[in-house]
Amino acid sequence: MTDNRIPVQFSDRSRRWADRLTRRIVTASGVAILLLMLLLFFWLIWVVVPLFAAPGLQAGATQPLTDKTPSLALGMQGDAGWRISRAGTVRFIPLDGAPPEPVPPLAQAPEAVVTSADQRSLLIQSRGTLLLLQPARLNGETEWRFPLGDKPLMLPEGPAQQLALATPDENRWRIAAATPGGVTVTTLTRQREVKHQRLNQAHADLLLLSPRGDLLYSVEGRLLRVWELSTEQARLREVITLTKRPRSLHLLAGGQSLLIEDDDSISQWFAIAGEQGVRLQNIQRWPQPQGERLIVTEPNRRVFATLMPTGLLQLYASKQPGPILSRQLAPGIRHARFSDRGDRLLVERESSWQSYHLDNPWPDFSWRNLWQKVWYENYPQPDWVWQSTAAGDNYQAKFSLVPMVIGTLKAAALALLFATPLALAAAIYTAWFMAPGLRRWVKPAIEMMGALPSVVIGLIAGLWLAPRISSALSGVLLLPLMLALTLLICGALSARLPASWRQPGREILLLLPLLSGVTLLTLWLLPQLTGDLSEHLQHYEQRNLLVAGVAMGFALVPLIFTLAEDALFSVPAALGQGSLALGATPWQTLTRVILPGASAGIFAALMIGFGRAVGETMIVLMATGNTPVTDGGLFSGLRALAANIAIEMPEAAAGSAHYRILFLSALLLLIFTLVINTLAEVVRQRLRQRYSQHEGQG
Repeated sequence: MTDNRIPVQFSDRSRRWADRLTRRIVTASGVAILLLMLLLFFWLIWVVVPLFAAPGLQAGATQPLTDKTPSLALGMQGDAGWRISRAGTVRFIPLDGAPPEPVPPLAQAPEAVVTSADQRSLLIQSRGTLLLLQPARLNGETEWRFPLGDKPLMLPEGPAQQLALATPDENRWRIAAATPGGVTVTTLTRQREVKHQRLNQAHADLLLLSPRGDLLYSVEGRLLRVWELSTEQARLREVITLTKRPRSLHLLAGGQSLLIEDDDSISQWFAIAGEQGVRLQNIQRWPQPQGERLIVTEPNRRVFATLMPTGLLQLYASKQPGPILSRQLAPGIRHARFSDRGDRLLVERESSWQSYHLDNPWPDFSWRNLWQKVWYENYPQPDWVWQSTAAGDNYQAKFSLVPMVIGTLKAAALALLFATPLALAAAIYTAWFMAPGLRRWVKPAIEMMGALPSVVIGLIAGLWLAPRISSALSGVLLLPLMLALTLLICGALSARLPASWRQPGREILLLLPLLSGVTLLTLWLLPQLTGDLSEHLQHYEQRNLLVAGVAMGFALVPLIFTLAEDALFSVPAALGQGSLALGATPWQTLTRVILPGASAGIFAALMIGFGRAVGETMIVLMATGNTPVTDGGLFSGLRALAANIAIEMPEAAAGSAHYRILFLSALLLLIFTLVINTLAEVVRQRLRQRYSQHEGQG
């Protein structure tokens, strides 16, 4: 016999070697991708975890003082502390234990020392005279400055029972004094220009000036008076009757928040604009143990501490409802002062100093502030606010993720609402009703739409689409209804068409021109009849949620269409043919056989599209105005988490709270995507299992 077989060179050994090599390469690549994802996940956690670390306090060495006289005031200037004693000694003392330089005492022993709210200037009162001092540090050297000279000043009304000091600028100082003749305000300049103002108030138990000297808080009994000061006049803005007699008044950094201490609490107040003008309002209250206490405020952050005679230290931040740090220190603390950065606390006990190191880099941050409403200074009510930076040095950053989360979900939901009907309808028609020859052209054409960069879509949406939607708003809103009505009418009239036009693929030749004509007529004619609807809507923004939804929906259509069409086309043809053979119509076969069989793939397509919309950056950034707000509807702007990260990460200082919160946003996006994908996979597997069971039973 003749062997007609074609000789084939085949080696089982080489095939096994190639299979093993391919399997190992694929396995190694998969493991590498998983390890890379885990590395990214844990790196984000490593950056974010320090945000949630509790404040720390470490005690330093005790330093003896040569001057045994109690101090009237103390502070910190770089690596040295300064101290003014009752004996009149004014000196800098190195905190490293080095001996201080001898300084001649004041000519007269001081009776009281007042520090300005910004802690840059001191006012010493001695037997009815005043002396202005400023601790300064230049080129590593500390010195005392006398901006008005070393000659004491005299108050025209005599010695003061209460004093307050403010530094409006480098060349001007304002002094409020409660004297036997009444409460007066004196403005001094370097040129020795003096201006006196007498207030319509005979007595004051407590006085406090704002850092700029434009507000004066005076307490008489339980009455708190707020005076607005200018160079021309002093105006009484409001009078508040407090529930208890205050012990002391303090201002937090920035001069907006007023702390009022009474017997058993410390309350925070700041001004809010209302119908009667700007008025102080009690914002929150921190209960305190009974007894005397010392209150110390940080100069540059809205943080303060209370120190009890027993040594109990409690640290507070203005945006936290309770103490952020509690420590039991050695008793006997007489005075205390924070450093400029708030990283050190200097305390004075009898004849000794002790410096504590504070680890409190982000006092205003907490998990609660990210998600709950916070009452910020001068806001009319608590709110979710994201405002990370501002021009002022005393600005308090506001980090609430709620506006970005709401904006992300609104944009993703509207984009999915826009894209899902179009993509699924196109997928159903292409996979089930369209002629095979036409499908070979339509499917690749729609898939090519997915190659458009999102930045191009965002640019077109922001510069071209947004103005046109604004000018034709009424037609845009009515267009979905008009298209749906047109399709219903065409479906009802399709049975009357000649048989030659009812063949598969012919209907598109009638529908495309008709739907295009209805679209153009609706977008052109209706705005001509109704006018520009956007001009009659309050708070209409040209770049808004509607524009973002349309643009993002356009970007999602190719993705959802491709996955859904593949799922529909992958349903075994025998199922559809069997249904048709049993007498079912094509529509009945689609709804009762094909769609249930492809439901797992369609659901996966929708979930992948939703994940794509949640992570979208450039379209949301360019089409919505990028405004982080929680309220507002279809015609208001928004900001998404991904867009917020993209726009603010270049401006965030490495290691700052702003920097780490942006990484926290990225971590939340990653976790959200993982949860959505996991949920989608679980549902998809259940749907596939149910379909497999039905197929096995059939």
